[in-house]
Amino acid sequence: MTELKQKVIEAYKQVVQGKVMALQARLQEVIDSTHNETKSSAGDKYETGRAMLQIEQDNIRKQLKEALAQKAAFESIRFEPTALVIKGSLVKTNHGYFFLSVALAKINVAGIAVMSVSPQSPLGSKLIGMKIADTATINEREYRIEDIA
Repeated sequence: MTELKQKVIEAYKQVVQGKVMALQARLQEVIDSTHNETKSSAGDKYETGRAMLQIEQDNIRKQLKEALAQKAAFESIRFEPTALVIKGSLVKTNHGYFFLSVALAKINVAGIAVMSVSPQSPLGSKLIGMKIADTATINEREYRIEDIA
C-alpha cells in the first residue's frame, strides 16, 4: 500500500500543478487579448469588450489565487506512514480509497479509484485519529478502515 500511496501523491501533485499552470496560461491569453483589443469606430463596443476581458481576468486571478493556496496546502502536508489516520494518510475502507489532503478530483491510480478528501470534510473529520478496524458512519453509511498508509 505504501507504493500505491507514493503513486497517489505524485498523481495529485500533477493535478494541483496542472490546475495552476492551466489558469496561468488562461490568464496570459486574456491579458494578451486585452492588449490586442483594437479601438474600433464603435467606441462603446470597444469599451464593453475591454470591460468583459477585465472581468474575466479578475475571475481567473481569483481562481489562480485559490489554486495556489491549494497547492501550498498540499505541499505542506507531511506524508509519513502512521498507525492512525492523519492528514496525508491514504486510507483503504470497505467503500474505497480515500486520500486525506486537500479536496481534489477523484483519480485512478494503477486501476484503483482514489478520492481526495479534506480533513475538514464530514468523512475526513470522522476518519482522523482512527486506526485499522475502526468504523465511521456518515449519512447512515458505515466506513470500516481496512488499511492505512
